[in-house]
Amino acid sequence: MIMKPNINNFIRQHQLPKEFNRLIDKHYNPLVSWLQQQQKTGETLLLGINGAQGTGKSTLADYLKLALTEADNWRVAVLSIDDFYLTKEERRKLSKTIHPLLMTRGVPGTHDLQLLSTCIEELGSLDSLNTLPLPRFDKAQDDRAAAETWPVVTGPIDLIILEGWCVGSSAQTSAALSKPVNQLERDRDPTGTWRQHVNRQLETGYETLFAKLDYLFFLQAPDFEAVFRWRLVQEEKLAASSANDDPGIMDRKQLAEFMQHYERLTRTGFATLPEISDVILELDQNHDCVRCHYTTHDK
Repeated sequence: MIMKPNINNFIRQHQLPKEFNRLIDKHYNPLVSWLQQQQKTGETLLLGINGAQGTGKSTLADYLKLALTEADNWRVAVLSIDDFYLTKEERRKLSKTIHPLLMTRGVPGTHDLQLLSTCIEELGSLDSLNTLPLPRFDKAQDDRAAAETWPVVTGPIDLIILEGWCVGSSAQTSAALSKPVNQLERDRDPTGTWRQHVNRQLETGYETLFAKLDYLFFLQAPDFEAVFRWRLVQEEKLAASSANDDPGIMDRKQLAEFMQHYERLTRTGFATLPEISDVILELDQNHDCVRCHYTTHDK
């Protein structure tokens, strides 16, 4: 699959424990083989990876890219839905015209779906004579990164990976929206305006986008409490690599409130995503993958 030095370098770059080798051998490499079997000559596959915050979506996506590039010379473009957040100014406008909670990035309705859809479409038709810059979002600054810093890919692209916490998620019923799931919804969205707006976005533009996925992988966390612990580790890594005055860095209390924005859809996904995913990676409380289940969904 991959040369051992390249695997060791991957583990160092992603600040992973040495035990990660076991996960690669037992679960990640079989996923690579599975994807190789799905390839159709002349077609660009679109793979979605869903998982709550901190479950390892970007790590999995990066490994799949590395393995497929080295083993079969695939050209892989990795997109994170987080890189397609609306700019700070665009979210500020939404917060004033629709609901103040839309200032906070994350939920459906705070992404630039037009930019994302156009990027996916252009990647699918990219040839060897052309390149395409891939948008990036600076979470430490809570705003879109300058265009000159975006990475550039060259076609043709064999696989597009779209990873994100809400990738593949579906809308809820009106009845499900009526009861708040946490303090943030009770205190800051008492009329349900925010969550109803988010739900409408899922029903429209997001549903249209997710319908284009050829396959969906789901990293299934054991519960929301584990998700918070794992996301806290991510924030600590971000803080360690950022300036002390970066406005996007959160402490534990701020992160707990921030994650309440995601709680409703995350908990819903625990129940609904296994039904539509092609591969389910079950994670335990220690963040270990204990089972990888390949489903039989027809595409």
